Amino acid sequence: MKIAVGGIHTECSTYSPVQQTVSDFTVTRGKDLLAQAGVDGGRFPDVTFCPLFHARSIPGGPVSADCYASFKSAFLAELEAETPCDGVLLIMHGAMHVIGLSDAEGDWISAVRQLVGPQVPIAVSYDLHGNVTQTIVDQIDIFCAYRTAPHIDVTETHRRAAANLVDQLGGGPKRYVAWAPVPVLLPGEQTSTEDEPAKSLYATLPVFDQRSAVSDANLMVGYVWADTARATAAAVVTGTDLDAIQQAASEIAAQYWSARQDFEFGVPTKPLELCLDDAATESSSPLILADSGDNPTGGGVGDRSDVLAAWLERGLTGGVFAGIADPVSVDKLWALPDGSSSHLTIGGALGSDCKVVSTEAVLLSKLGREQDCNREVLTRIAGNLVILTEHRRPFHQLEDFRRFAIEPSTARFLIVKSGYLSPELAPIANPARMALTDGAVNQDIEALTNQHRPVPSYPFQRTFDWNPVTSLSRRASS
Repeated sequence: MKIAVGGIHTECSTYSPVQQTVSDFTVTRGKDLLAQAGVDGGRFPDVTFCPLFHARSIPGGPVSADCYASFKSAFLAELEAETPCDGVLLIMHGAMHVIGLSDAEGDWISAVRQLVGPQVPIAVSYDLHGNVTQTIVDQIDIFCAYRTAPHIDVTETHRRAAANLVDQLGGGPKRYVAWAPVPVLLPGEQTSTEDEPAKSLYATLPVFDQRSAVSDANLMVGYVWADTARATAAAVVTGTDLDAIQQAASEIAAQYWSARQDFEFGVPTKPLELCLDDAATESSSPLILADSGDNPTGGGVGDRSDVLAAWLERGLTGGVFAGIADPVSVDKLWALPDGSSSHLTIGGALGSDCKVVSTEAVLLSKLGREQDCNREVLTRIAGNLVILTEHRRPFHQLEDFRRFAIEPSTARFLIVKSGYLSPELAPIANPARMALTDGAVNQDIEALTNQHRPVPSYPFQRTFDWNPVTSLSRRASS
């Protein structure tokens, strides 16, 4: 059997001033794509997987219409070249927002369905922070989503979707999809699967999988920083019996609704000034401070200097700031030899409205290449280390620091643009703090401009009753 593989994956805050273009995406093809999808190495010996491409960007602002149209047309052309095929495996995210489109993934998946026809099953793999719509559900046969946040089951999720697809194509029972939207929108930082109640809720999903006729049970948190009509949590269940999957979806949705008031941040979370009070008195190290409102992996811009400004005003030292996107400062420093001193204006280089830091900086080292547009510089500013980058990016891996000869575990303070800490940083935090800072992914979600989200939605509205209503894919009646 022949299965085409590919997709597009990003997360878009409608509060970000930075519009994503083609250059923001990394495109994976060939054997690398099959490895990413978890279908390489003869894992499915009776299947020929045909890799198209997978386009992925660091989460950011809305995707330009031209960028989306370019990727969509290229994807459909490559898919058409592989038809006829027996099945399609789409690796998506679910929180892409395209200028001029209300449901980008629904548009993409519908176009794939139109091309391959009604008889070819389509399986999708999603991030649990994606949004689901009836349009999406109507086009697919199999839905699988991550069950961990931070995400450590990405490849496993792709493989779950592939396994369901291969089983159906190999003569197994036909799959159907049911879903139940849940009028709750919470940030990922309050719904980490490492903390309760999400930990227990997600632990029940494999138990649902063991039910007769249930193939894959999913709980979608949704994406809160997009003010769109499709923003919602949801239970989405794949299985072989319509009654069984509707019942499972209803139960999962009801469990999430019942727990809605129990979600809290997993680490001590305070206004920035109180976090800085803690830094001034903390004797243990490293204290890792997360600048949550400007987190690039959630859709933040990554160019804000609010924390650096407040830190310097306090006269604090020993901090490692990683990093602040500032291509102008990087370009200025790139022409200088290590050890040079230069006056910099840091903050808002990509369009964020934030307090600017005007300061003297000493250039310590440079990494990257101008022709690759990946330049980064390490500077010393008033007794602190500050990494400035040409492009917005997270610093979530230990190697991100070690490349600059910085050992994170021995630093006094690490200041990173993050929400919940990455699996590599969390174990070394001693202690961790999350600052409630401004930005495109501001954690004060009830204060967000809210013009298009469904009403009512908790916690934007709090005094309303709700009971699950499940819907089937239109393909269940075909």
